[in-house]
This record gives sequence, structure tokens and C-alpha cells, in this order.
Amino acid sequence: MTRARIAGGTAALLLVALLVALGLVAARLLRNVDLDADVAAAAAIPRSPATSVEAHQGFLYGRVTTKSGTPYEGRLRFGGDEEAFWGDYFNGFKEENPWAANVPPERLTESRPVTVLGVEITRRKNRLNLGRPFMARFGDIRRIEPSGRELLVTLRSGTGFILDRFDADDFADGVRVWDDRHGVVDLGERRIPAIEFLPTADLEAAPDRLHATVRTAQGSFTGFVQWDRQYSVGVDELQGRTDDGELSLRLDAIRAIARDSEDSALVTLRDGRKLMLSGTRAVGRGNRGVYVDDRRYGRVLVSWAAFERLDFGGGDGSGPAYDDFPPGQPLSGTVTTRTGRRLAGRLVFDLDESETTETLDAPAGGIDYTIPFGLVASVVLPDREGCGPGRHAGVTLHSGETLELECAGDLGEGNAGMLIFTDGSESAEYVAWGDVERIDLDRTPAMFPPLEASRG
Repeated sequence: MTRARIAGGTAALLLVALLVALGLVAARLLRNVDLDADVAAAAAIPRSPATSVEAHQGFLYGRVTTKSGTPYEGRLRFGGDEEAFWGDYFNGFKEENPWAANVPPERLTESRPVTVLGVEITRRKNRLNLGRPFMARFGDIRRIEPSGRELLVTLRSGTGFILDRFDADDFADGVRVWDDRHGVVDLGERRIPAIEFLPTADLEAAPDRLHATVRTAQGSFTGFVQWDRQYSVGVDELQGRTDDGELSLRLDAIRAIARDSEDSALVTLRDGRKLMLSGTRAVGRGNRGVYVDDRRYGRVLVSWAAFERLDFGGGDGSGPAYDDFPPGQPLSGTVTTRTGRRLAGRLVFDLDESETTETLDAPAGGIDYTIPFGLVASVVLPDREGCGPGRHAGVTLHSGETLELECAGDLGEGNAGMLIFTDGSESAEYVAWGDVERIDLDRTPAMFPPLEASRG
């Protein structure tokens, strides 16, 4: 065989290989093969990015030093594609309750019947379960440190909380770091001995934060949003099925999302075209709800059942910066009992919340409210039967608005009661939840950043 033939054969093989490679690339690009080409292109049309340095100050930022001693510093996102901003919440669980030591042991027991064939034969006393969920805005946290089965979370106020490391905490999902020297690094929880939060440094580039108005039968809520409790930036994608196949749309290519049925949503693109999406959790009954950072209430979670429509737009920047979150202050106020006693001093609500940055959590009409106590002026419980199933409590905010919230969550029968440290005393008086008629909270000035603040 001559060299010319060998060269010709080699060239032919290279040409065939090139064509095969091009075909594979084309197949990937056209995975939504039956969709209108313009619709697929619309998914890649971004909004005008926020370019000023100040516009990026709402992004999480910190230093993560791994067990090998390597430090990573930069923009952070927990779980890789979940919490990304100072106003987002870090979640965990507190198994131990240090406030229980202030309550007589007999007040922390409940009596339950023991029955045989439907007949009560005795009663068993059990200690109340005082384990509680933990929620804190990242902007209120100074440091997170794992130790064995525990997780120590230190707030900017200096208060520390010991959480169960393996029970429903965001730390378990790991963290993604955009480090200028090392690139984008995903760190699993077992590689992290500590996370130290820092004011956000200058970022050369960052995605747009999603801002929207969410409409429900209970009213509308406006602010920064997380779709399906997760997606909060424009480059995140909404996935679903159309009549022509599967489709992924960048959220910054979408103008509006409207609930069409239990299992579908009508999506309006920024160019005005409409698509019906179904077949995924994000656009059906599996949707976990939409978080809205509404400045009136702190944060609300709109369930899929209550959700009607979301319209993007109206916001700019990335929200409050780390230094916009002042340390929490002790709760203080007055508790009025059903017998008419008035006890004033430092308060601990539900044997749990003791600072103004902690939250009152209760639902109303398919919407879960997460209200920092610094926004709450008073809580008035129903007469006679108290705050039981099917009843509502009046929660009045310092803005003057009153919410009728269901007797569930922090307002339900599981509330462990109030501690009142009167006249600066180191010992507290305990009032069971069923004996509380109303709570009036002192107002602490300048406690919260404007949740919709633009730093640009």
C-alpha cells in the first residue's frame, strides 16, 4: 500500500470521526427535537445582569477550611443549588432544651390514657418532647462548626445553639464555593470542620436574583422568591413536559407562571409566548411551595394548593448585605394570663425563642408565615377554649396590621409555654400555653434590614 493511499485512508477516517462528533453535538443541542426552535432559544435569553459591586452584596460569602487545611473563600451556595443569600434560612433541629431547667419538672409532663379493647385501664405520664426545629437567617449567623454528632451554630449576638448534625440540617447537603484561586468547589459535610461567614467581597460576576409578586386567594406577596423552596437565581432552570417533549427553561427567560391544575402550570415567556408544562414536581402537586421575602412579614411560604400566579420583575440587586443584619436582642414584653395576672420582663416563647431575630411560625389558608419576633407587637389568643384546632389567634405587627393565624405551629397546642424573667431576675416564672391570654412585645428599633433592599 502506498503512502498516498495510507494518507488518503487516514484523512477519510478523520473526516468520518469529525462527522460523528458533530452529529453527537447536534443531538445534544436538539434534545428537545420537536420543540419550536425559537422557544428553545428563549430559554437562554438572560435579563440585563446587575453589574455594580454593591448589587452583589446580598450573596452568601465566607471561608471554608477543609480538614486537610486548605482554605476556600468566596461566594457560597448550600446544597450546590439551594440557599444562596443572607436572607435565606439555615435549618436544623435542637434535641436539647436549656430553658427546661427553669420549669418545675411536674409542669413538663403529660398524662395519656392506656387502653385495652377501647377501655382505659390506667394513665401514663410522659415528659413533653421539647426538641424544636432551628431556623436562622444566614445573615444572623457568625459561624457553623460540626463536632461528632453535633453542629454548633453561633449567631452574631454570640448565642450558640447545639443541633443534631444528622437530623434535617442544611449542613448535610454540603456547600459550593466560588473561590478565585481554586475555581468552583463542591465540599461535602465530612470535609468541613468550620464555616465562617464574612461580608461579601467584590464579585466580578454573579447571577440575577429572582424577584416577583405571588398571587393567592389570601392576597399578594412581593419580594425575592425561591421557586419550589430552592430555585432563586435566573440561571436556575424550570423543568417540565410539553406535548412535544421535555423542556428546561432558565428562570430569567420566564415572565410569569400560573397554576393551571394540580399537575400543570402555564408558563409565559418574556417574549409573550405561552407553554403548558406538566410531568415534574416543580410544576405540579409535588411542588414544595414558593418562598417570598415580603418585607411586611419576613418570609412566607405559599403552598402549591394556595398558589395562583407568579409574575417576575420589579426588583433590583441581590438584597440586604451581611452587615445589614444587626445582632438579635433579648425578647421582652408582658404576658397576661387568663386569670388577669400581668408579668413583665425578658421572655422566652414556647420554651424556645428568646431573641428578636428568631421567628413566630404559623399558617393561614395554605400560607406559612415565618415572622421575626422583632416585627411582632402582640399575640392575642382565643377566649375560653384557648388556641386549639380550628381556631385562630390575632398576631398584630408593629406596622399595625393584624393577621388571623391558625392555632398551629408555634401557636398550636404543642407550644410548651412562656418563661418570664421579671425585674431582671435570674429565676423565671412559667406560664403554661393554655393559661396565656395575650402577649405584648416591646419594640426594638432598627432590628431588621429592608428585606427587599437593593444594594445597587
